[in-house]
Amino acid sequence: MKLFILAFALLVGLFASQAQANSKMVCYYDSSSFTREGLGKLLNPDLEIALQFCSYLVYGYAGINPNNYQIFSLNEGLDIGKHQFSEITALKKKHSHLKVLLSVGGDKDNDANHPNKYIELLESDKAKQAIFINSAHTLLRSYGFDGLDLAFQFPKNKARKVHSDVGMVWKKFKKIFTGDFIVDPQADMHKEQFTAFVRDLHNSLRQDNLLLSLTVLPNVNSTWYYDVPAISGQVDWVNLAAFDFLTPDRNPEEADYTAPIYPLNEQNRLPHYNIDYQVDYWLSHQCPSQKIFIGVASYGRAWKLSTDSGTSGVPVVSKTEGAAAPGMQSQIPGLLSWPEICSKLPNAGNLYLHGADAPLRLEKHPENTRRHGNYAFRAADANGEHGIWVSYEDPETASNKASYANAMNLGGVSLFDLSYDDFRGLCSGDKYPILRAIKYKL
Repeated sequence: MKLFILAFALLVGLFASQAQANSKMVCYYDSSSFTREGLGKLLNPDLEIALQFCSYLVYGYAGINPNNYQIFSLNEGLDIGKHQFSEITALKKKHSHLKVLLSVGGDKDNDANHPNKYIELLESDKAKQAIFINSAHTLLRSYGFDGLDLAFQFPKNKARKVHSDVGMVWKKFKKIFTGDFIVDPQADMHKEQFTAFVRDLHNSLRQDNLLLSLTVLPNVNSTWYYDVPAISGQVDWVNLAAFDFLTPDRNPEEADYTAPIYPLNEQNRLPHYNIDYQVDYWLSHQCPSQKIFIGVASYGRAWKLSTDSGTSGVPVVSKTEGAAAPGMQSQIPGLLSWPEICSKLPNAGNLYLHGADAPLRLEKHPENTRRHGNYAFRAADANGEHGIWVSYEDPETASNKASYANAMNLGGVSLFDLSYDDFRGLCSGDKYPILRAIKYKL
């Protein structure tokens, strides 16, 4: 009997080890980081340090020309003029395990004159879609990419609104008559069109054994645009960018965890604002678990606190005033990279500083951190200044998400992106600590 128990335990351990061995690491690289100034500038020698940990490198970003539907680089001066496309794909010679994909969209292809061009591509005829497909195929082959990542910019869910108790009663009453807010009244048609488009694209790429991945961007409703059983067989894997459920831009008046693993049911939170809900949807709709990758952000979202936001910092934090000031590295209001965040946490250099330089108050509760993530804050002073609240990932929470991926037998984890990790080793001396934490757990 003891021998049977021992053999069974060894067998379980073998299967668990094999599952982890099959887990993959997808690394997103936004090439615009190459053109930043100062400490945020990610050059190719710094990038190369990360590649030992990456199974796939997803290079961003390409866009869609609305006039002829051809794919094109969003930064041709860098990608083609300075040969960044070629230099990045050439790194495969030194890292033989690596596959490099080109991503199109990614919420980077901003076109005020054609905000719905990704939908317009689906609504176009087969001849126009073939222009995109053929141009993508040609671009991939010309520069040595191994595949294409579809991060299509579909319309997003309506942002959660702040309601008083009376407002919540009215909202529930009104919903009886109006139903859910409809962002895209033709979503069913667009879902069918996207499925057919992906099938045609897959058939074109597989002639040269090129890969095709799908990225579901934050706050894009999977039920609207993805026929999961049909599309799962046409793509090599699916990256669920399960973060930024709340952001200072979408939710300026309240701050909360931006990427919890499990739901928080208190305070009228929405049930789908968590990783587990997103993963369960794809699994329950027949997507193989090994094709699902959890997207983890290497940055945090930062709100500006007012004097009415209180001093406890416990989310949901109300009366916030939109995005906090941009960091020196990110230069984006309301977004702070991991090294920017860690420099604001209590350390020997800021312990006795005041005002805008005072350290953030770090709140870590083991169970909350494991299930929901981290937050840190500095209450606003009497003048309403210097208040900030940040929900963020660190190596510990990223490792927790890798553990979740292992437990659910998922394909792995996708990091968004390398340029916001601590690629200079400023926090702890280790370069790419979030990437390392994920990879070691996988």
